Amino acid sequence: MKMSKLFVQTLREDPADADVISHKLLSRAGYIRKLTSGVYNYLPLMWRVLKKIENIVREEMDSSGAQELLLPFLQPKELWEESGRWEVYGKELMRLQDRHNREMCLGPTAEEVITFVARNGLKSYKQLPCNLYQIQTKFRDEVRPRFGLLRGREFIMKDAYSFDTDEEGLDKSYKIMADAYTRIFERCGLETRAVQSDTGAIGGKLSHEYMVLTTTDSGEDDVFFCDDCGYAANSNHTVSVLPETQTDGGFTETKIVDTPQTTTIEKLCECLNIPASVILKCVVYIVDKKPVLAMIRADKQVEETKLMNAAGGNDVRIASEAEIEELMQQHGFNASKGFIGPKGLEDLTIIADNTVKDMKNFVAAVNKNDVHMVGANLDVDIPHIEKYYDIRLAEAGEFCPQCGKPLKVTRGIEVGNIFKLGTKYSKPMNAVYLDKNGKAVPFEMGCYGIGITRTAAAAVERWHDEHGIIWPVAIAPYHVTVVPLNDKDELQMNTAKSIYVKLLKAGIEAVLDDRSERAGVKFKDADLIGFPYRITVGKTITDGNVELKTRKTGEVETLNPDNAVSRVIELIKEAI
Repeated sequence: MKMSKLFVQTLREDPADADVISHKLLSRAGYIRKLTSGVYNYLPLMWRVLKKIENIVREEMDSSGAQELLLPFLQPKELWEESGRWEVYGKELMRLQDRHNREMCLGPTAEEVITFVARNGLKSYKQLPCNLYQIQTKFRDEVRPRFGLLRGREFIMKDAYSFDTDEEGLDKSYKIMADAYTRIFERCGLETRAVQSDTGAIGGKLSHEYMVLTTTDSGEDDVFFCDDCGYAANSNHTVSVLPETQTDGGFTETKIVDTPQTTTIEKLCECLNIPASVILKCVVYIVDKKPVLAMIRADKQVEETKLMNAAGGNDVRIASEAEIEELMQQHGFNASKGFIGPKGLEDLTIIADNTVKDMKNFVAAVNKNDVHMVGANLDVDIPHIEKYYDIRLAEAGEFCPQCGKPLKVTRGIEVGNIFKLGTKYSKPMNAVYLDKNGKAVPFEMGCYGIGITRTAAAAVERWHDEHGIIWPVAIAPYHVTVVPLNDKDELQMNTAKSIYVKLLKAGIEAVLDDRSERAGVKFKDADLIGFPYRITVGKTITDGNVELKTRKTGEVETLNPDNAVSRVIELIKEAI
């Protein structure tokens, strides 16, 4: 491809709405252009990257025994009603009607459709195990699309679904996919960590996310990990062991004391001269439109997904001040945020964190402004708690649940996930096979997703510098750019064209920068776009030499044109 013909327009300024590196660089380098909120045009450079990622995925999926198909993007309401997800999935499900007023949705995922396919096509245990996958456009109506391709509304995804006769078979399918995922991301130039995660709207028994660890702020979740034993989980699934701390408030009697204007934990600690670990914190959340009271030791924070799961809900958010005021009035109280306590709210769903168990003689709010109870104790001054849950957000430095060493934390970008669905979809949708005895048994299912567009964006987040993108060779849009510095110099141009032709004949994807631009412009564009290798033909060609620069390392080699061609071919073969 000649640069003068390549459909690309580089920009010198970041888009106004770009918050993360991948969004900025992919826009500036001419890979994507925004169409509307959370929806992007994939321009030729981007499409080449995406197709390369897709091809790697296909090769590994096919070699694992999976079979590719293509499912409809438009899905009927009836299937979602069979699974029970039509009402509970949330507003992210884009619902619409056709001209006959039949309700449909744009598929954010395909569990219902693939289960429909399986129940009509897999009839006997002799056909199992079976793994079917597709690479398809998906749509989720995100409330706040952001981070470019990392959290858009429309995206490209590979989703696979395994069907087995029993849990042992599912375990094997799960392991096969886990190994395939490791190979896929390694081939894409990404080091990933498989972390335990919440099953979310997909559901099922177990889930792992494949996270690209990054030092940038663009990751959507914190990833906690232990370098000693390999434990890893994202924040909504991390279990940690707390260091010992004071949990006995030391108050010798139970009484109500004045605590004026102590609307925060910090102010209350200062007022009573106590640590936060002896304060019972109560926070009102709305789970599936119903109020839930979360109780936790005040030096810790609630992890909302854990709370939602403990309450058995599908949606969670913190209650607004107006909702808290209305709730208090309904129970005959006049307390505002910061003074909410469990006494008198026994009719609510109360979820207590494990940190509450060991608290004694502690401080608690009593649903009255500017006062607190000191010396409170469980079951005496607090409604009886039958069950405790882990609803706590872990923190770095807390101890690994497996080996006891301190946990570390970093930001992570999810690029893939795998789920053990079990019979979550096969049972309600009556997707069964006949076993050896002729008995109808529901499939044990697994679900395995890879974000194709997210993987590309994650690669940019991981591989870039102040000059632009540094693509891993395997997924770069082109391997090499050949840059003659002076398009008016006949020797430079002829040499550049000769190198370019030799690269093409060798199967190397090359771009000849034949534009009448200054050398600085050509170099900046090459670095911004992220070509892994650059062969520069300049004044040194009069001595029979050109320069070969490796984008990732910055290493420059001075070689004659033929050696430059053979050297770059060697480097590319090593990298891929």
